[in-house]
Amino acid sequence: MNLKKFVIFLLFTSILTSGYAKPKVSGSYQIDATKNSVFHNAVGLRYLEEHCYYAAVQEFKIAISLNPNSQSAAISYNNLGRAYMELGFAEQAQDCFERAIRLYGLNFEYYKNLAECYTALGKAKQKITEYKKPSNPLNKVMLGLLYVYTGDKRAGMITLDSFCMSEPDLILTGGVREYLRELTKE
Repeated sequence: MNLKKFVIFLLFTSILTSGYAKPKVSGSYQIDATKNSVFHNAVGLRYLEEHCYYAAVQEFKIAISLNPNSQSAAISYNNLGRAYMELGFAEQAQDCFERAIRLYGLNFEYYKNLAECYTALGKAKQKITEYKKPSNPLNKVMLGLLYVYTGDKRAGMITLDSFCMSEPDLILTGGVREYLRELTKE
């Protein structure tokens, strides 16, 4: 019986003297999906630079899944489309560029990438008729780019200039103006 009491005493004292303490956490720690999304997009860009396109595709998909309906996701969709274009998957790239524009339609690069994609797919002429509808003022941007990509540089410049005149205060207009300057230098 003495041995039994001694074992219980040892267990009790070892628990009391073990020095256990809860880990100190300043504030409440939360995993931030937005930060992780930005991280995965950056890793995807690194893979894109290194021509590791399949790895880049996976990283961009992770970034989109972490923050799906945001401007950050639009950037990741655009980057995913670029990776698909490098791989020769223009159909998938088209969907990515269109989603990027739907999420954030004020980045001129998205429009340029989509116009390039339509051209690669052989859909540029067909899309010109679709974008001629005046339902959305941003259609002029896409229409102008499609004209340029199909070889009608003059009509493209006129359309893009018309957009700049009608929408001078949009963020997108600065990119369009810069593109027009580049076109006039050619």
